[in-house]
Amino acid sequence: MFSVQRHAVTSTPRLGAPARRTFFGAPTQGKQRLAILGSGWGGYEILRAIDKKRWNVIIVSPSNYFNFTPLLASCAVGTLEFRAAVEPVRRYTPEVVSYTAWCDSIDFKHKKLICMPATSPVKFARVGDLAENTDPNQSASAVEGSSQKFQLTYDKLVIAVGAYSQTFNVPGVKEHAYFLKDIRDARRIRTRVLECFEQANQPTITDADRRKLLNFCIVGGGPTGVEFAAELHDFLHTDIRRHYPALARLAKINLYDVAPNILGGFDTGLQEYATSKFRREGIRLLTQHHVERVEKDRMFVTEEGEVDFGMLVWSTGLAPNPLIQSITEAKKDARTKRSLVTDSHLNVVMASTDAPDPDVFAIGDAATIVDDPLPATAQVANQQAKHVTRRLNALIRSSRAPAATPFKFQNAGSLAYIGDWEAVFDRTKAARGPKGKETGRLAWLLWRSAYFTKTLSVRNKILVPMYWFMNWIFGRDLSRF
Repeated sequence: MFSVQRHAVTSTPRLGAPARRTFFGAPTQGKQRLAILGSGWGGYEILRAIDKKRWNVIIVSPSNYFNFTPLLASCAVGTLEFRAAVEPVRRYTPEVVSYTAWCDSIDFKHKKLICMPATSPVKFARVGDLAENTDPNQSASAVEGSSQKFQLTYDKLVIAVGAYSQTFNVPGVKEHAYFLKDIRDARRIRTRVLECFEQANQPTITDADRRKLLNFCIVGGGPTGVEFAAELHDFLHTDIRRHYPALARLAKINLYDVAPNILGGFDTGLQEYATSKFRREGIRLLTQHHVERVEKDRMFVTEEGEVDFGMLVWSTGLAPNPLIQSITEAKKDARTKRSLVTDSHLNVVMASTDAPDPDVFAIGDAATIVDDPLPATAQVANQQAKHVTRRLNALIRSSRAPAATPFKFQNAGSLAYIGDWEAVFDRTKAARGPKGKETGRLAWLLWRSAYFTKTLSVRNKILVPMYWFMNWIFGRDLSRF
């Protein structure tokens, strides 16, 4: 999911002078350079905790913020405002160098990263003398033959680029469905939900068209799909019912999944509890259903035929990041096809030698530990990042390499919100502490307290409960802008 930025320009040589082209300044000397690819649960945690006084840290990511993903569903319906679910990467600059860019490729032999800006190209007209491209951070250099790409070198590299949303090559999904992996996705969903009700409120359309507009479909019965369905249900039965009483009765929520049950990774009893809760609340659960293709405002389901919708949210798993796909020098997981194979110390295993590269780490959704596959969750990525950070800090602070301990995942349990101030909490597989499970209001209190304590900055520790309280008192904002 993450990579670097471009700053490049074609030089216009002075008449009669030999053509020359300069790019970025020389890298900072002295400290070893640590390059972090990605600003998600893995990359951002390393950025926060790494010893910035001893490492020359560079982070490359197409987003200059970290998404607190468990709160995206709340942001998508206005329970929280968008800035409560993000943390800025530039909080740590200029101690670290940050580029808003994609990493296109990695040269492991020469320890180089080829990067492309994720910002819009700059195309000012040039007048006069020779133009020079200079990097204000003095960290990057030109890529021969390209006026856009730039390159970085590294001593140590952490690949934490995550994964993309999986569409299973269903035609039309990328063009006509909404995803929920980024705060920008949450903004688009929120805008579309409100637009559906404003369109349905027009006096010029029929009731049949209103029902189609207010038919909300969600594909994917995992925690993301379930929590969004729950948040949307709360929204429809509180603020929408109050302000659009005639339209609220027409609105429907449909949750599709190919599996026989929702919340597949949870305890069976919790799956049944969530299923019965949704059915009581009028959310249609269409398990073991298969989407054949998606078109504008409709999709075709094998078991149902044509289904019209006002909005389709797609949340069906993970697809490989293009950077991971481009890497040929490292071993890849044969099962997932989307991750690099690492040893137990999280070092990437190279294909040519079948041995780990001590200078390259991979964590999160972009990595799979050999013989120990772990779930693709934020919890795993965050723990792996802490493990790598401890190793890197110990390495730079010691005159000789400290003994490395293998990474061991400590399962802290799983939480999912199911609406109406209820949740499910599964600790049956917890590594430490009491094992068990909770449902209802108690699980909801645990859900809210867990995410409040995991919120990273003091600012968001204030904003999150403040917005919860404000929306409880005043309701959600229905403005569309």
